Amino acid sequence: MTRGFSVHGIDGMPEVQEGDDVAALIAEAAPDLQDGDIVVVTSKVVSKAEGRMMQLDRQKAIDSETVRLVAERGDTRIVETRHGFVLAAAGVDASNVPAGWVALLPEDPDASARALRAGLHSRLGVDVAVIVTDTFGRPWRNGLVDVAIGAAGFPVLDDHRGRTDAHGHTLEMTVTALADEVAAAAELVKGKLDAVPVAVVRGLPFEAPADDAGARPLVRPATEDMFRLGTREAKRAAVYDRRTVRAFTTAAVDRALVDRAIAAAVTAPAPHHSTPWRFVVVQERAAELLDAMRAAWVEDLRRDNFTDEQIDRRTRRGDVLRDAPLLVVPCLVTTGFAHSYPDDRRATAEREMFLVAMGAGVENFLVALAAEGLGSAWVSSTMFCKDVVRDVLDLPQDWDPMGTVAVGYAAEPPRDRPPRGVEDYRLLR
Repeated sequence: MTRGFSVHGIDGMPEVQEGDDVAALIAEAAPDLQDGDIVVVTSKVVSKAEGRMMQLDRQKAIDSETVRLVAERGDTRIVETRHGFVLAAAGVDASNVPAGWVALLPEDPDASARALRAGLHSRLGVDVAVIVTDTFGRPWRNGLVDVAIGAAGFPVLDDHRGRTDAHGHTLEMTVTALADEVAAAAELVKGKLDAVPVAVVRGLPFEAPADDAGARPLVRPATEDMFRLGTREAKRAAVYDRRTVRAFTTAAVDRALVDRAIAAAVTAPAPHHSTPWRFVVVQERAAELLDAMRAAWVEDLRRDNFTDEQIDRRTRRGDVLRDAPLLVVPCLVTTGFAHSYPDDRRATAEREMFLVAMGAGVENFLVALAAEGLGSAWVSSTMFCKDVVRDVLDLPQDWDPMGTVAVGYAAEPPRDRPPRGVEDYRLLR
């Protein structure tokens, strides 16, 4: 049995103007449409008809259509639009339009597709599917392809999961973007320079979905997007994603993730090509450690004549450590690394160099945890009772505990942090 389908462009379409009835124009140019045909329409003609043409600076037009910057290299921006599409320049296009004008994507491409389908049925009495397309680049391959941005009466995804192949294997991953494949096939007969904005695919079997969601199912949800940012942007975001988390879920922390964060931590700069960082991962002795630290803290506060109420209020600040599923105690070790000096000035500077290196290592650790999807809170408590910490954790005397990091999965998103202008922290000379 021979299987196949045909794709042909619709000639004779006039230049579309704002307010034109695109369904009427297609019906006039293609009166022989049949039930089961797929009418593939370039989004630009829809945009022109719907008044999505603007006399606007292209960069400002991109700004107006952008809800999230994904990547930026010079004047090229990959962004997310309000539709959820991720593409270059928010789909703003200055080709095939008058000088000084730009075309924006349709406001609601699915609604546009539904209107075209209904219009063609009204005029020709045919039951066709409609796909509205635009040209997208692809992250891992050169060359542009047309994809579906709006659809009506067509199953945009073909889910093969659970089906069995010829060898008896059950498919587990395959979900075909059928609408995108049709869009790309149609582009072969439309072309970019041939003034053929509409194509018809005939003979491809499909069933119109009962619950027609349009092209929305093609847009990957943010929670499933493993490549949500460009490489440089992801590296930059890792620093900003490092936020102090005060409430954790009870979910266990994968130790391999913590080990990866420690591996990142020990790449920090340090004096004399040294490696002065040690990270003590605490789980089994966490309660014992926190109880001993609290007792030492209470003793200090009582010596300072704090009341029981004041002591209770202060020590509750350590609850973030008790609620975390995992603790990590960063320690500074300078033995064998630090140089000795007979005077306080140089001895102090030497110590401070290592403290700066310790801070860099801890920051690396916190940023790496955030990159792994883990929340953290750095608490300085152990620095006030170092002997207690060394005793409970059986640490060598030359290990200098430099706080405790609570590690876990954030129970709630952190509050928005207003941007800090560099002018408040920068001094030019």
